[in-house]
Amino acid sequence: MVSSEAHPFAKTGGLAEVLGALPPALARLGHRVTLVVPRYRGTDVTGCASRAVTLDFGARTQDVSLVTKVLAPGVTAILVDAPKLFDRAGLYGEDGLDYDDNAWRFAVLSLAALEHARQAGERPSVIHAHDWQTGMVPVFQKMLMSSDRHVGGVPVVFTIHNLAFQGVFPASTLPALGLGWELFDVKALEYWGQISYLKGGVNFSERITTVSPTYAREILTPELGFGFDGVLRERADALTGILNGIDVERWNPAADPLLPARFTPDDLSGKAAAKQALLQALGLPVTDASRKRPVIGLISRLTEQKGYDLIAQAAEELMALDATWVMLGSGDRLYEDGWRALAARYPDRVSATIGFDERLAHLIEAGADMFLMPSRFEPCGLNQMYSHRYGTVPIVRATGGLDDTVRDASEEGGSGFKFSDATADALVAAVGRALDCFGKPSQWKQIQLAGMRMDHSWDASAREYVKVYEAAAERS
Repeated sequence: MVSSEAHPFAKTGGLAEVLGALPPALARLGHRVTLVVPRYRGTDVTGCASRAVTLDFGARTQDVSLVTKVLAPGVTAILVDAPKLFDRAGLYGEDGLDYDDNAWRFAVLSLAALEHARQAGERPSVIHAHDWQTGMVPVFQKMLMSSDRHVGGVPVVFTIHNLAFQGVFPASTLPALGLGWELFDVKALEYWGQISYLKGGVNFSERITTVSPTYAREILTPELGFGFDGVLRERADALTGILNGIDVERWNPAADPLLPARFTPDDLSGKAAAKQALLQALGLPVTDASRKRPVIGLISRLTEQKGYDLIAQAAEELMALDATWVMLGSGDRLYEDGWRALAARYPDRVSATIGFDERLAHLIEAGADMFLMPSRFEPCGLNQMYSHRYGTVPIVRATGGLDDTVRDASEEGGSGFKFSDATADALVAAVGRALDCFGKPSQWKQIQLAGMRMDHSWDASAREYVKVYEAAAERS
């Protein structure tokens, strides 16, 4: 497996969570997994074995070290150590700007992964690459290593976690990577006069997956295809949507060390303790009234994709509702400033924490009564599944994985509240429905328990990936 980020090494979003959980889930099924990721700043490799490798890109070479770190039984990480490329303040950029050498950085990651497999001397059953940063893995494999006895012909599975990020670079990148101009073709890497690493992953892999069944259908449409819908329709027969799971050990209210008290579906008393601790931690009033008032949690990148423009449009109506709002996240300055302003205007009912804090994230999931995810599009989403686990009722827009994982309260076995239109009015109406239901304790508890009893573990999803691997081997 090749990825630009993975828990516990580096994280900007759901990609890292997937790469932290899928390998051990596959290992539990009896497979051996090697995960190749960059060694970013702060990754401790004390006591780990390392070997130096020179990567050959034709006219240019790159020296790296490949550091081996055992993560779990059956799971080994190979950290690509190139300090000038990866020992930086950010993973992909700083101050809202991408690093100008990202094309080279992630080409190095991709070729290093293949070189590790080649030197390991054991032919892998499958190569699984994730998102545009590893889109050159199947390209390098087929163009540079097709005759290698350890790497050539190994089936490649490519997973799209978010189609909005496409790795688009100037056409001049091709010769800089030691690749020929024959790849500057609409059937290969060419994309509107430039090249796209994502397109390389799509066109050169045996199988393609994405992170929920609904998103697999959505990305074939002009509305959510981000210019790639035609490319993907050409490969529709090789495309499968597999719903992400979550790490049910890390996100388990019955054993979460970051909570003041544990709780289960049979005993929810610890959830009240978490709510009180959440209010106290954020400096919000802790009174009989505030404990009874519903808390709505949000943990997210603050972007238009995540629906924060809808929240901004509906701010007056939302703040008029009888609820406490707790937000943890960072992103576009416009939305960061908007939440700061709301917290200043409503200090007794709004808390805005800009940034990320793991302990606070767990406390919000446990202590909030509801969790809001109004995304314009959402390939899968993880927080709605964390919320289910913690008896925190999700309010979501019916898109992508949010639609696949949340059943509306109006249906039998409902576990949350959904709305379809990407409008401020639809958002306010869904929140209003949830607040009305919160005032009916027995009905509310049934919704909580329906979510808590759902199986969001990685084990079922891992079995689906194995089916794709087998299909890829047949296609190869």
